[in-house]
Amino acid sequence: MTATPGTPGGRVTAGEGRQAAAGDAPARVELAAVPGLGALYARGVAASARLAALSRAGRAPSRLPDVEYVVHGVVADADRLTAYQHLLGETASDALPAGYVHVLAFPVATALMVAGDFPLPLAGMVHLANRVEQHRALRLGERLTVRARAQHLRPHRSGTQVDLVTEVGGEGADGVAGTDGVVWRGVSTYLAKGVRLATGGDDDAAASAPAPRREAFVAPTPTGRWTLAADAGRRYAAVSGDRNPIHLSALTARPLGFPRAIAHGMDTAARALAAVGPARGESFTWTAEFARAVLLPGTVTVRVAPDDGGSGYAYTGWDARSGTLHLSGTVVPS
Repeated sequence: MTATPGTPGGRVTAGEGRQAAAGDAPARVELAAVPGLGALYARGVAASARLAALSRAGRAPSRLPDVEYVVHGVVADADRLTAYQHLLGETASDALPAGYVHVLAFPVATALMVAGDFPLPLAGMVHLANRVEQHRALRLGERLTVRARAQHLRPHRSGTQVDLVTEVGGEGADGVAGTDGVVWRGVSTYLAKGVRLATGGDDDAAASAPAPRREAFVAPTPTGRWTLAADAGRRYAAVSGDRNPIHLSALTARPLGFPRAIAHGMDTAARALAAVGPARGESFTWTAEFARAVLLPGTVTVRVAPDDGGSGYAYTGWDARSGTLHLSGTVVPS
């Protein structure tokens, strides 16, 4: 078989992973290296235009591809890690922050989203939520395997949403996955606004229910404040490689519906994770829900504190002037 469209350097093989409805293993696209996000975004624009044309003709795909993307031998760059730690407020260490592991894995999931068989357009995709389960710290110098797949295509009151699942594990000296298997697992939920699939998505019964509406936000007692400069999106792009136009400048954000550049959701969520600090331990679950974008420059009032149940930490970020919620989440040690 040939490589899936949009994945140069990849090859498709039979592989282990998420089971198809008929019980068969999904195809596996093995990439030679983690792809660059710049080229992926360019292909995403082209793929979005192609999907729009196919939709008008009634021929757009309406189901997720049963495929897993895999990259072996991924190693974190020391200089980039240090820059990330400095920007986000993480402690200088050889332990990879959970947000930085997301940075390493995100391009592999993006490669899946810009392929010709993915049913949702990348252009205009909104990041709704994130959930990370980390079982131990991954460290600088480790060779890692990154896997990505999509699941749970389902309707949302504003369009269609999907989960992108990325898994990261250590490798032995021979490149074989280590005995601890998946060390880090992230589930990112995205919304394609205004996109209504003809079939309504997957056959999962739970996927047919629309997303619940949020309760009215009541601001808690703050514990701090983030002042994000106009170049905050560009600074995060420099350490993450994610140069999505909506984060870079007003000029590049306006065509995508924003009056100014917006802060990257994983930038703000990672700042909250860093604020919890060593109390989170090396094994934890970290969640984030993104409510309203932070326009740059902007100020985010935050609360990061032990949760009411005493099992972990909760965080909230909001605009103190308007009372607008930006994000909320939890960090729960395992």
